[in-house]
Amino acid sequence: MILLPALLFTVWGGAGRCLGEEGGGTEFDGNIRRFVVATNTVYVATEERLYQLSHDLTPVQSLSQRGVLQGGPSLTDEHFYRVSESDVGNATFRVNVLVPLVQDGLISCGVIDNGCGYCEVLDQGNISNVLHREHIQVGPLWLSNTSVSFPVDVETRVRRETYILTAMQTTKTSCSTGSDVVNLHNTNNAQSGFIFSAVDEFSSSSFKRVGSVQFVDGFQINLTIYLFSNVPSGAKSNKVRLIWLEGKTNKIQTLKLFQGATLSLSGGAEGSRLVASSVIPGGPPVLWGGVFSVDGGTTRTELVVFDISPDFSGQPDTDPDFCSQCSTKPKPNPKTLSPKAVLFRQNNMTSVLAVRLKSWMVFIIGTGDGQLIKLAVDKNYHTACPGELYMANDDHQVFPKILLDPVDSRYVYVPFQKQMKRVSVAKCSNYTNVQACWSSQDPHCVWCGSKKRCTFADDCEDSDWVSIPEDFRQKKMVSSKALKNNTGQITLIIETHLTAGKKVLENFACHFAARSSQLCSRESPPPQFPRCICILSDSTLAAEGLDVAVRIRLGSSQLLERVKISNCSNFSGPPTSALCRQCIEAGCGWSTSGCSWADQGERNDSVCQTIEPERNFSKPEILSITPNVMSFHGWNNAVLSGHNLHEVTRVRIWAYMECTPQESPVWKNVGTSLMFHIPSVNNKGVVKVCVVLPDGSCHGNAEITYLSSPSCTAITPSSTWVSGKRRITLKGSHLEFVESIRHNHTEQEIRPHSNDNNYQSLQVLLYDSPAAENTQETSVFLIIANESLACSTPLTYYPDPKFTSFTSTRTGDDVLITIQKEADKLNMSREELSVWGLQQGRKYTCNVMVKEISNETDNFFNCEIENPPDAKFQQLMIKYGDQTVTLNLKASSYLFHLMLLVLLLIPCIIVVFVIVYRSKQRKLAVKMNQLMEDLELDIRNDIRQGFVDLQTEKADLMENVGAIPFLDYKHFASRIFFPQSDTLMKSCIKDIGQDAVKVQLDDCCQGLSRLIQDQLFLTSMVHALEEQKSFTIKDKCVLASLLTIALHNNLSYLTEVMEALLRALMQQNSNTQPKLLLRRTESTVEKLLTNWMSICLYGFLRESVGQHLFLMVSALTQQTAKGPVDCVTEKALYTLSEDWLLWQAQDFTALKLRVLFAVGSDGEVSEPLEVNALSCDTVEQVKEKILSTFKAKFGFPYSSPLRDVCIEYERDGSFVPLEEVDASSEVIGEVTMLNTLKHYKVSDGATIKVLSRKTHRPVSPQASVKDDENFSGKYFHLIDPDVVEDPRKNPERKKLKLKEVYLTKLLSTKVAVHSYVENLFKSIWGMPHGRAPLAVKYFFDFLDAQADGMKISEPDVLHIWKTNSLPLRFWVNILKNPQFVFDIEKTPNLDGCLSVIAQAFMDSFSLSEIQLGKHAPTNKLLYAKDIPKFKQEVKAYYKQVRDQPAVTDSEFKAFLLEESKKHENEFNEAAALRELYKFIQRYFTEIKEKLDQNGAPTELKEQLHHVKNCFDGLKSCSWN
Repeated sequence: MILLPALLFTVWGGAGRCLGEEGGGTEFDGNIRRFVVATNTVYVATEERLYQLSHDLTPVQSLSQRGVLQGGPSLTDEHFYRVSESDVGNATFRVNVLVPLVQDGLISCGVIDNGCGYCEVLDQGNISNVLHREHIQVGPLWLSNTSVSFPVDVETRVRRETYILTAMQTTKTSCSTGSDVVNLHNTNNAQSGFIFSAVDEFSSSSFKRVGSVQFVDGFQINLTIYLFSNVPSGAKSNKVRLIWLEGKTNKIQTLKLFQGATLSLSGGAEGSRLVASSVIPGGPPVLWGGVFSVDGGTTRTELVVFDISPDFSGQPDTDPDFCSQCSTKPKPNPKTLSPKAVLFRQNNMTSVLAVRLKSWMVFIIGTGDGQLIKLAVDKNYHTACPGELYMANDDHQVFPKILLDPVDSRYVYVPFQKQMKRVSVAKCSNYTNVQACWSSQDPHCVWCGSKKRCTFADDCEDSDWVSIPEDFRQKKMVSSKALKNNTGQITLIIETHLTAGKKVLENFACHFAARSSQLCSRESPPPQFPRCICILSDSTLAAEGLDVAVRIRLGSSQLLERVKISNCSNFSGPPTSALCRQCIEAGCGWSTSGCSWADQGERNDSVCQTIEPERNFSKPEILSITPNVMSFHGWNNAVLSGHNLHEVTRVRIWAYMECTPQESPVWKNVGTSLMFHIPSVNNKGVVKVCVVLPDGSCHGNAEITYLSSPSCTAITPSSTWVSGKRRITLKGSHLEFVESIRHNHTEQEIRPHSNDNNYQSLQVLLYDSPAAENTQETSVFLIIANESLACSTPLTYYPDPKFTSFTSTRTGDDVLITIQKEADKLNMSREELSVWGLQQGRKYTCNVMVKEISNETDNFFNCEIENPPDAKFQQLMIKYGDQTVTLNLKASSYLFHLMLLVLLLIPCIIVVFVIVYRSKQRKLAVKMNQLMEDLELDIRNDIRQGFVDLQTEKADLMENVGAIPFLDYKHFASRIFFPQSDTLMKSCIKDIGQDAVKVQLDDCCQGLSRLIQDQLFLTSMVHALEEQKSFTIKDKCVLASLLTIALHNNLSYLTEVMEALLRALMQQNSNTQPKLLLRRTESTVEKLLTNWMSICLYGFLRESVGQHLFLMVSALTQQTAKGPVDCVTEKALYTLSEDWLLWQAQDFTALKLRVLFAVGSDGEVSEPLEVNALSCDTVEQVKEKILSTFKAKFGFPYSSPLRDVCIEYERDGSFVPLEEVDASSEVIGEVTMLNTLKHYKVSDGATIKVLSRKTHRPVSPQASVKDDENFSGKYFHLIDPDVVEDPRKNPERKKLKLKEVYLTKLLSTKVAVHSYVENLFKSIWGMPHGRAPLAVKYFFDFLDAQADGMKISEPDVLHIWKTNSLPLRFWVNILKNPQFVFDIEKTPNLDGCLSVIAQAFMDSFSLSEIQLGKHAPTNKLLYAKDIPKFKQEVKAYYKQVRDQPAVTDSEFKAFLLEESKKHENEFNEAAALRELYKFIQRYFTEIKEKLDQNGAPTELKEQLHHVKNCFDGLKSCSWN
């Protein structure tokens, strides 16, 4: 058995292959001509092969249709014999008719290359077995869409006979007379005239048509044969004709006694053509669905249903278009059939298949752009929303015939040009709950209660199932209505719109629940499927209505329906569509007088669409949408233009028949244009677009067209150079939809070049390749909206071309240049090169010749310079991409004599050289030994100095740090809340003058403030916003901080909201990776927790931790200042971070400067101030150290800022100005060295005078060089630029420096500041008064409680939660950003040091043991020995917190109340509320929908609308 599949696939010969994509199937070696389905086999005829496949399209075998014609005096006597794949044939049998018979024969007819008909009868089980062959014409000779063929039965006097009916447009050939359009051919030799004969027992049958005809479809039901055709009527019009034939008596009677009718669309549209058709099973009556083209082409098509029940009551053979006994007598017009309904309008429908499920009709529709659409229709011809079963990426048309799998009716066969797909007729498994299964409106699907999933009806083995109703389409699965009788009694009726199995009917129940204990009176009748009735025991309704939860049992499944019973008379006001919808949604009815009880008004919401709204604004109009054609992936940043667009909030996109609309928010709305994203869809075609106003109404009727996805099939050239900018051509289809291109080695997206050739732009795309770091093979991706599509072929990066030399030759008046280059694989073309000859400063264009260049063997190319003044060119400029290469001329032939002379002198030179060489070698050896000794001595000194520093390092840094410059609370909090937005930071805190004033909120802000005090609203709003893809992480952080400010005066409520959101987040992560909870700030509540910790721990930070943090920062700053700091790169000799280590520093000496400050304008100076500096300090660094020492000594800053200060140096009794750069500055190449104290030869104890530019005009008005935009490119300090320099000029700067030698400086710095780091860490996890801060204990207990509730017993998870919430979320933020706490500036070097300390801090909380080796990073090695001790302290801290008595609710609420009062009125609450409303306005619809999902009361939604109306009514606001 193992050999059989292998044998079959060998026979298959690789001509077809299985497809692994959606809608599995097979691809063939040529275009499909015909295909048919037998009992369990599919037969497919292509151009040169006939395939046999199993019903699931598994290949069985294939038969070649190539062969040879041999012998015979006439064409019809020649015999066709098949040959093997390797043999040469002279003929091909092309199949035009393929008919399977009940008697296991497969009839295959067509034409051979000699132009004559040919037929074979093949064994259905083994098509390689030919049972009969004959030269005869059956059906058309040439494949066309104007013919049909199918088997029919005729009830003769003796028995029922099977014939093949062929209907075609006939043409005369040498082998055919071409007379009859419809023929009946025998199917076996037992029939009169033998097999394939069209002659009857007595005479030949005849059915003719004078003129052209296109047959579209045909079939037989019982004995009635139906034939459909398009018949021209006039120059441009067309008739769709139906012919009935009755299969009785014999062939002649069958063809003679026919009747006809004309199928006319509504309005009698002349020119309508039939494209495809399918009979609808389940008659009588005989219903039939046809796809009609209503514009004469294929663009506008409609699916129409007709009753085509046969009518044989008329006189036979009196049809004006067809005849059996033809004559010239005028004939009456046939009867006209009108459609029962137009079901569906869709562009470019090409095929249709109808099936019936109970009372539902289901249509499977194919389109010209490769889609398969499913349409369910009830018995009243109401259609459900169409669904998409399959969508091809390309535009291959679905053939006119779609057939059902005879073995498994859950699949259909869908033929394309070279492919056959087997596609499921439903996607039941996509729907995950009973509501989704019902909402699909798919008659194939049921919710199977026993399996708890949506399945095909046949897959639900018992009767515990529910499905959509059998007879009509409903919009809701459960509806409710409220009735009130004359006595005032209120009745609530719940109705389910379902079809159900027996178990569901037997186990149907309803349970009504409300706040009142007894909702339904005892008079309420028992539930009876599909209805439940509750007579309210109390008929008095509160003003806000009554919320009722109805739990419905459907067998083993349950539904929860939330209903709000409202007093219908409360819905009052001017009649608007919005009020009407509210009325009907509340279970009431709408009448001309307004809202009433359900039994007194209309319950269908379609009545609301007839109400014309009252508008106080102009109606929007859409003029254009750019682009209006795109792929089904959508388009980002589309532009909609029109009039009166100011009020537009969203753009709505309707697909089929207003089903499943999608909405996109708008931005950059200027009234005449706006921008929005066109969303992706699951189908191709034309969709409607309208713009949505705040009241929900939609205006405008524009269209956009979705087409197939772009594809990239070829890349030319297939390689590029690593420097990039090579012009690349992509070939494929629909490339006009590509927004940008990306290579997988880079994140850079490249915009394609515009293409003026409209047709070519669809198939070709041009762009410039990005650069790469090395040679590699890269994938090319097309970026369309939010999708990335890979090209089928890669692009290879090779090294840039290398041009080696050139020669020039005079050719007449012109000069021919031959350029040599190294061989490469780039295959450059002449268009990619630009060449110029350089002569006496002028450029002459060199025209590259047509010859292709730069392949593996051809490594030169030619160009020509026209009429240059001189034939000699010393230089060439060659440009490719954005690279330019300059070539210099090399000496050549004129050196011949010189070479000869050199050869003669060589022996002499060798002798002299040997003598000189030996002498030089001795001197060089001596010099090298000296250099090595010096180098060794330098390295020894560096290592010794590092050892000395390490052993003598003392923590003597703190002499006087002055007062600690704490920021006040509101500035601390605002920097935590808005670290990346200065605008929001400034707008949400009040100026100092406002602190004591309580600003009264306006009505809008008060309304919004009340709204967010409702926890259901606030949590619903947060969840609604976070579900939107356009709501970024930055938006989430801003939202959290705005809420913190808006609720700062009610921290107790803010805590409750945070806990609710955290519980929801924990439930979200509990089933996946609980250890990742709170690790990153990816949700609103995580940022909210950071803010909450900052508020609650500010007092602890200031009282217990702040001093230690400031001392540590000051220690780091002072330790850094003890050694050189490069002014340009800001790297330092003393640092904790290897990345910021200045290991290239030269020798330096410490200096003590005597600094005088100029007082007044008459030359008076202050008492001298001693300032420590280094000889390598720049002038700017000296100023910084002077002002820093001044502030530390006197406790207040110097009166002038740094940029207004200049300094002078006393030399020989006069003062010389010190400048950053002057005429004496050292210059290397084009880079200037900043002046240092060493440059000015300032000695130890020297006097420096400080002047203010405001009171003492400097000698040179030079501004700081740091203001230069290219500061780092123009200047250097301690790190030399990459410029070649004579080492003799500065020998001390050219000493060899090794980075590893200076790594001890990291340890020196660590030793110097270690005590401060230890004190800081202990202050953080210390416990003043034996208790942790209240907020820490409270939150850790909250985490413990949640872990218990979620049955998480693993202690590591709790440890990680606590670590992520406190050290990671709060303390690390403080450690890395001391500028949040103090009024200081953070330098890059200080930032690097703090990062190392913060890493050590977090490693102390880690549960994992890190194995460190010699290759471990230095930031890990520095604190490796300290981490174990820190970890023990952390464990003890966590245990102390856990063992501490719990914080009572009243105690913690009192703490929160005190914190709120401490900082009352410090924040601009109104500004925060207005910023908050911007989010509500942007996502208003989504928030409203989330409130509906969460069962929010009507009052809450009304309050939301009130706030919206209030804000929208503001004509001009400072915040807008």
